This record gives sequence, C-alpha cells and structure tokens, in this order.
Amino acid sequence: MNQIVYAGKHTLTLSVSRHMHTTWELIYCTSGKGTLTFDDQSTLNYGTGDVAVLPPALPHSNRSDEGFTNIHINLANATFVDTEPFILPADPNGFLLNAFQAAFYYYSGAGADQSLLLPVYGQLLAAFVASRQPDSPRSEVVHEIKNHILQNYPDCNFDLNAYLRTLPFNSEYLKKLFKKETGMTPLQYLTDKRLENGANALAMYAGKGNISEAAHLCGFAEPLYFSRLFKRKYGVSPRQYQPEQPAAPITDSDRMKVIPL
Repeated sequence: MNQIVYAGKHTLTLSVSRHMHTTWELIYCTSGKGTLTFDDQSTLNYGTGDVAVLPPALPHSNRSDEGFTNIHINLANATFVDTEPFILPADPNGFLLNAFQAAFYYYSGAGADQSLLLPVYGQLLAAFVASRQPDSPRSEVVHEIKNHILQNYPDCNFDLNAYLRTLPFNSEYLKKLFKKETGMTPLQYLTDKRLENGANALAMYAGKGNISEAAHLCGFAEPLYFSRLFKRKYGVSPRQYQPEQPAAPITDSDRMKVIPL
C-alpha cells in the first residue's frame, strides 16, 4: 500500500548518527550535499535535488562537511524490486520536490483532506521511485513486461497470456525470468497491482462506494473474484476494509529510528 508512516525535515545538519529503519526511507536533499555510509563501508554521495532510497533494516549514517537540509519520508509496505540503496538524480522539473513537500504538509495534519490525500502521495512517491530505480540488474524484456502491465492493469479485458505470446520468447521462460528478477510471476504482479489500486479506490470512497465499481476501476470483471482475492491479501472483505490512518505527527524524527546494538 506504500503507506506514509512518517514525514520529517532536517534543518541545516552536519551529521546523523548510525541508525536504521524498519521501513523504506526516501530522503530528498533540499540543499547542500553529503555522504551516506553503510556498515560494509560502502557509501552513497548525494547533492541538492537528489533522492536517497534506503531499504529497511539497513544501518547507515549521514555526514556533510558543509551541512544539508532534507525532507525524509518512511514508506511501509513498499514493494520496490531492488534491495540495495541507491540515489535518484535530481528531477530538473521540480515535480518530485513538490510531492515531498505536499506529503510532509499532509502528514503534519495541516491539510483538511489529510486522510484522503496522504495515501495518494504515498502511491505517487512509490511509483516515481519504481519508475526511476536502476534497471541494470533487470533484463530489458522484464522491464518491458512490467511497464506493459502498469499501463494496462485497469482494463478488465487485458489478456496477460496473449500479450506474453506476442514477445519473441517462450512464455514459460518469460514467467520464470520475471519471477527470478522481481520475486513474483507476471500474473502475481498484475493481481497485486490491481488489488493495491482496489484498496486505494475503497479508501477514496470512504465507505460510500460500490464494491462492483471499485473492482472494475482496478481491472476485475467479476466483483466476487475481486472480493475473494482482496480478503486473501488484506484479511478482510472490501466492505469491511478500513485503511490505516496516518500516524500522529511527531516532532523528533529520531523516534522513527531503530538503533542497532
């Protein structure tokens, strides 16, 4: 669900001591530059406009000679393919900065529509990261399948197997390759993406929507089938589903950190 469980800011800072998080962390450097250092002594250098993407349970420290400022966001239930930290280079259009600023604004409770819009920004940030993360470890054909699914999953008539047969590879080989590189089969990826967006639709309806309509919006032709898969993933039926409310704002960002022994 890519839920934003924390959003904070660092004013001018020279160092952040070694720590880790139980969730993915996205760090947008709003000014300055610095270096993230990990336990194996590997490092990532970043500058103004860059975004550091750090997986859960990864001890790290942050240091800068000149100081840095940032907006940092913790995402629960994110499903990024890569499990190594990486840097997204600066977005020249500034759209990503706007998204980080809006996420911080709504997490802090400043907006009247916090419960409605905060989940949307969680999905937006996760989608941006997923679209920009390094593709070098992933086969070009896997990247192509993934993008095709993302473009077509809302269509109830999208035939995944028919699409796979159009590619110049054996379908069974493609399924095995996709699972090897993403951790799930193409069908599992398609179903998971549809269910995630079904949950988003239900959250936006806030109990006032129609289950059939939510099912069709995320690509399920049969509401009963949607309900069965939804309950398997989320533990409750679509009618019983209640999205988690954002955590109460906290002023000390260190409370989101787990200090390893």
